[in-house]
Amino acid sequence: MAGHNSTEGRKRRIGAIMVGMLRIIGIALLGLILTGCGYDGHYRYPCQDPANWENAECKPPVCTTNGACPEDLVGTDIFNGTSTESTVEEVPNE
Repeated sequence: MAGHNSTEGRKRRIGAIMVGMLRIIGIALLGLILTGCGYDGHYRYPCQDPANWENAECKPPVCTTNGACPEDLVGTDIFNGTSTESTVEEVPNE
């Protein structure tokens, strides 16, 4: 009987180790997948880009129909240049 109990205990320890390893692997895979969800340097809407603010599609009345005016997307302070903080990142041309 004593041999039987030690075999069962060994199986439980091995099972617990396997579960722990699978959890670690799962967390690592989830972290790897989520790294692809980061910032890619592009604007979601064309009118968020300051370079496009003079285009016809970014000026009323065209932009007001779909709510894509720069004032709506980036805020009036940033659009008018009166903001004290810069939320638009300037990326240098290479």
